[in-house]
Amino acid sequence: MAKILVTGVAGFIGFHLAQRLLDRGDEVVGLDNLNDYYDVSLKQARLDQLQGRVGFRFVQLDLADREGMAALFAAEGFARVVNLAAQAGVRYSLINPHAYVDSNLVGFMNILEGCRHNAVEHLVYASSSSVYGANTRMPFSVHDNVDHPVSLYAASKKANELMAHTYAHLYGLPVTGLRFFTVYGPWGRPDMALFLFTRAILAGKPIDVFNFGKMRRDFTYIDDIVEGVVRTLDQTATANPDWDGFRPDPGSSSAPSRLYNIGNNNPVELMDLIATLEQALGRTAEKNLLPLQPGDVPATYADVEDLTRAVGFKPATPIEEGVRRFVEWYREFYGLV
Repeated sequence: MAKILVTGVAGFIGFHLAQRLLDRGDEVVGLDNLNDYYDVSLKQARLDQLQGRVGFRFVQLDLADREGMAALFAAEGFARVVNLAAQAGVRYSLINPHAYVDSNLVGFMNILEGCRHNAVEHLVYASSSSVYGANTRMPFSVHDNVDHPVSLYAASKKANELMAHTYAHLYGLPVTGLRFFTVYGPWGRPDMALFLFTRAILAGKPIDVFNFGKMRRDFTYIDDIVEGVVRTLDQTATANPDWDGFRPDPGSSSAPSRLYNIGNNNPVELMDLIATLEQALGRTAEKNLLPLQPGDVPATYADVEDLTRAVGFKPATPIEEGVRRFVEWYREFYGLV
């Protein structure tokens, strides 16, 4: 049993990860600031599922609170840390850019400093498929350069990767970044397409379909994501002994720093997702076809070979099954059964 800090514990992935770690007997300290980026009652409902479980404690704290974060790390003596707390959302970064600096840059610095000064044995942190930005060669590979972000959100996640690598190099802190690809499932985020579509269709309202439906996403079911995160957490990052500064590999390092894609490795057309959702709901959507939004990319597709080789990660949930489970949860949670 290990004491593990999970930041963003009231968030979608953090909630599911905490449940999984508790199920196997770990002690989990969950941190969240419970901000109002989306419905706080959903975050509280997730927390209610965790409160009272043996081995779980909740701390309400903002990552950007430097003194508070330092005190937490010093008091708890975490063995491992999973940083999932961040200001999420591509489109919101066009509206409130300062939120991304406060959480994703200042907050992440406080995480790194806490790990550095308190002998944390492994930091796993959330990056994003958004870092691939203007890249068009697919599937996206961690061995490709990612220097052309197209949103501030993506730039902040790329910055996290650079910051983490620096701490691995300077202080020998083992760090692993996971580039998540469009996670979905029960208890999901209300700002994500599947949630937005479900709410609108059940309310008899049209759905906004961007890029005229010509979008492809590597939709990845939450249980598959959590399995990959846990396996990664258990395998402490190591240096790549074959790393060569004359031919630098962006996915590894001579320091204990690793990067992995974590996705379904099977992109789905947006219109196919909508058709699958319509079948699960038993209703047809009225579609409002719109152009591509600033900051969005038309397609994501993960090359997960490195993660499969490292920890045996292999997504196993077909989109039809994942959407069905989400719809079942949604109807139950909102009393629509």
